[in-house]
Parts: sequence; structure tokens; C-alpha cells
Amino acid sequence: MTGSALLGALLALALVDSTSIGTLVLPLLMLLSPRVQVRSYLVYLLTIAVAYAVVGLLVVSGAAWLTSWGSELGSWRWVRQAELGVGLTLLAIGVFGDPRRWFGRGRPGPDAGRARLERWQQRLEDSGAGPGSRGRYRVVVGVALLAAAVEVASMVPFFAAAALVTAADLNPVERVVVVAGYCLVMVAPAVVLLVLRLALAGILRRPLARLSTWMLDHSAGAVYWVLTIVGLVLAADAGDALTT
Repeated sequence: MTGSALLGALLALALVDSTSIGTLVLPLLMLLSPRVQVRSYLVYLLTIAVAYAVVGLLVVSGAAWLTSWGSELGSWRWVRQAELGVGLTLLAIGVFGDPRRWFGRGRPGPDAGRARLERWQQRLEDSGAGPGSRGRYRVVVGVALLAAAVEVASMVPFFAAAALVTAADLNPVERVVVVAGYCLVMVAPAVVLLVLRLALAGILRRPLARLSTWMLDHSAGAVYWVLTIVGLVLAADAGDALTT
């Protein structure tokens, strides 16, 4: 995969990840407060970005080590076969939807996710009413880490991006830069919304409320077409390596 194609794929995946509950919907709800706590908001986004960066570096470094280890043993082919399997799996999910539907289990209703989101929002609001900034920031960091921990396993584009970074010929410093940039792109839309909210005061409160509701209802749908593209890219890259 060329450098420009890799960056384009990572950018698309990062923008999809930026629409998750933790990276956009919960920040949107924080912006709906009559008085936005800017420092708490930025601490939240920084915590989310750092948490995902740490997870991403661990995943990429572990996968890169396995790749290097397999290559030294003359087993590079199984890595490409694994890449092909991941690509075909992502392609199948992108085309046919949630794998739980394949076995008749269906999808969990939105009530559980909404209830969890409401609990996180309430914690953030309660922290803003507290007298001490140190305790408030502890709550904000805790909610951010909790949101990252709950969501990271379901953020398929994030792990697809890790697979792309692993498959690319990058040195350790380049991997750190790419993963850090990916996480910054993930939180960039929330930062832009903060700037707009501060600049336009209460004018955006109603549009932001509608946007948060829409994102909660439809954010999962955008994932599937991206998974289709990434699956095709991974499968094509692995297929080309296996046939040459």
C-alpha cells in the first residue's frame, strides 16, 4: 500500500471513530450545558486521546513484534494469511452487518447504551457542581477512561487502522507519530464543536442537541461502509503478497 493510500485510509477510519459515543456524543452533551466547563472538556478529550493512543501503540507494537518474530522463523506467509482473514472478515461485516445477526442473536437495543450514556453525563454534570477543581478533574478523567474501556472493544475501525499500520513498513518512531496523529484526528471534530459553541454562545445549543440525538441513533451505520473499504484494501494487499 502506498503512503498516500495508507494515510487516506487512516484518515477515513479516524473520522469514523470520531463519531463514537465517547469521542463525540458525550462531548456534545457536555457542550449543551448553559455554562461549558472548557478545562473539563479539554481534559476529557485529552484523556480519551491518550487512552486510545496507548491501546493503539500496544496493539501495533505487539503485532509488529509477532510479524518480526514470524519473519525470522521464515513464517511470514502466515502473517499475510492472517491479514487476508482479517480483511475478508471486515469485508463480510461491512456487507452483511452485525455478525450477531448471522446467528440469530440480533442486536442489543439502544436502551442499555442510552442508560450508560446518561449515567456518564450525570457524573460529569455532578462534577461541575462540586467545589474543588481537583476532584472535578478526577471525575472527568475517570469517565473518559471508563468510556474508552467500554467502547474500545467495539471500535472496529480503530483495530482496522492498527492492522493497516502494522502491515505498513514503518519504523517505531513513525508508528508512534501515526498512532498519535490518528488519535488527534479522532478528537478534532469535538474540538471544532467546542470552538463553535464558544464563538456562537447559545445559538448552537438546539442544533447540537439534535446532532447528539442523531449521532446516537445513526453513528453505527457509517462504520459498515468504511469496513467494506478497509476489508477490500487488506484483502487485496494480502492477496498480492501471497501470489508474488
